[in-house]
Amino acid sequence: MTDLLYQTDSYLQTFQAAVSGIDEANHAVILDRTAFYPGGGGQPYDRGTLRAGATTYPVSRAKKAGADVLHFVDENSPLPFPGDMVEGMLDWKRRYQLMRTHTAMHILCGTVFRDYGALVTGGDMDPLQGRMDFEFETMHRDLVDAIEQAINAEVQNARDVQVKILPRAEAFQIPDLIRTKINLLPEGIEQVRVVEIVGLDLQADGGTHVRNTSEVGHIRVTDYKSKGKINKRLYVQIED
Repeated sequence: MTDLLYQTDSYLQTFQAAVSGIDEANHAVILDRTAFYPGGGGQPYDRGTLRAGATTYPVSRAKKAGADVLHFVDENSPLPFPGDMVEGMLDWKRRYQLMRTHTAMHILCGTVFRDYGALVTGGDMDPLQGRMDFEFETMHRDLVDAIEQAINAEVQNARDVQVKILPRAEAFQIPDLIRTKINLLPEGIEQVRVVEIVGLDLQADGGTHVRNTSEVGHIRVTDYKSKGKINKRLYVQIED
């Protein structure tokens, strides 16, 4: 089982770990602990490097495989051996952009839920841009402008972002913990990670975030589309 360091420290850029296994079919390395986010919940996987002795392995992506995280390395590089110690280093520029983007999406989700009671029906993100779908019957420019103004007010409010890992029974006592139309948490998960933008948003989430909304930067709603009778999509971009 890979210890997921990013769950409690999103700002960890480098880390030491032991090689706990090798997946030769995927040319991937399994570590006993990692700061690489393996993707999920709309947030893409991390990239970076692993260094073992004098050898540096570019990590093109990370992926969850059961309780382990696979770190896919260059197919032309010889794989390290189980028990080897490695130093992991994230592509921090990309990761931090994704952290800002993910928190921006929670600001958007929390603001829309607070002001309009609309649930999320889907979403996706890349560094400094993303899209989110909501249960709206109608969407128009004035509404979009009002949402953009409201979400940037929350950036300026400099709200703290806190992460907790709670027993499932305790977590599900929180009202409106699941802000998506469909509950995506499998029944077998006993510990639930919750992310709170203090005073605005609180929901189950497995991704990485900044510590304060002021780190996000200005958010622009660049476009909107109808994706169905009660499904409207907003596109956002975060200014770097």
